Amino acid sequence: MASIKGRPLHRRLALPLAAVTVAAIGALTAPAAAHAGDVNPTVVGGTRAAQGEFPWIVRLSMGCDGALYTKQVVLTAAHCVNGTGSNSSITVTAGVVDLQSSSATKVRSTYVYRAPGYPNNNDDWALIKLASPVNLPTLPAATTSAYNKGTFTIMGWGATYEGGPQQRYLQKAQAPFVTDATCGSAYGADFEGPKMLCAGYMSTGGVDTCQGDSGGPMVQRDGAGNWIQVGIVSWGNGCARPGYPGVYTEVSTFASAISSAASQLP
Repeated sequence: MASIKGRPLHRRLALPLAAVTVAAIGALTAPAAAHAGDVNPTVVGGTRAAQGEFPWIVRLSMGCDGALYTKQVVLTAAHCVNGTGSNSSITVTAGVVDLQSSSATKVRSTYVYRAPGYPNNNDDWALIKLASPVNLPTLPAATTSAYNKGTFTIMGWGATYEGGPQQRYLQKAQAPFVTDATCGSAYGADFEGPKMLCAGYMSTGGVDTCQGDSGGPMVQRDGAGNWIQVGIVSWGNGCARPGYPGVYTEVSTFASAISSAASQLP
C-alpha cells in the first residue's frame, strides 16, 4: 500500500494494468517470487482469495481497488481520483478474482465525488457512480466504531512486496488492530486518530496492503457474522515494515457523509 500523501509517507497507488510493461504483465501470470525481508510474500503476507469469497470488491483502471457501496456506486480512496465531477474515464472490473477472466463484469464510470476535506483535512474517501448497476452483493459501511478492533481482513490486487508489480489474482490476509496511541507513536503528526485506523504486526511486520491496493476495503464481521467495511486502504511507510502498520480511512467516522453523498450523486 504505498503512494504519496503529499508528505514523506506513502499512498498505496500503482500504475493501471494497461500501463505496465510487457515484462511486468508476464510476471502477473505467475506467483510472485520471494523478496528479501518478506514473510510469505503474497497482499503482503497473504494468500489467493477464492472466487466469490469477496464478491463486492472491484478493480479500478487507474490502479486502485474499491468496494460496491451500492450496486451502482463504488467506495474508494480520495487519493485515487482527481476531483469531483463528470468522469467516464474509469473502468471498473467486478465479479472475479482473476483480472484476466473472460467472465469479468466491466462498467464505465459516469461521475466521481471526492470528499471535500481531501487533501487538506485527510478525508481520504471518494465515490464513483457507474453507468449501470452491477448485479453483485454490496458491502455495508460501518456506522459505529464498535467493529474497529480485533483482527481485520485486508485484500487487493496490489504488490506482494514493497516496490513489486500489481497482481493478476486477488490476494487476502489478516491483520490485527493497532491502537491509535501505538500508530501515533509510529507516524507522529501524520496520523489522525479520529479519521484513521491502523492494522498490522508492529514487532515483526510481514503482513500489509501495498502499492496498487489503494481504495480497497478492510473488513470485519458484524454481530450477525456478515462482512462490514471498517477501513479504506490509504497509506503507510513502505509495505509490511516492522514498526509501521498500514493506515486506513476510518469508515465509521465518515459513514454519514458517505451516505449523504451517495444519495445525491447525479
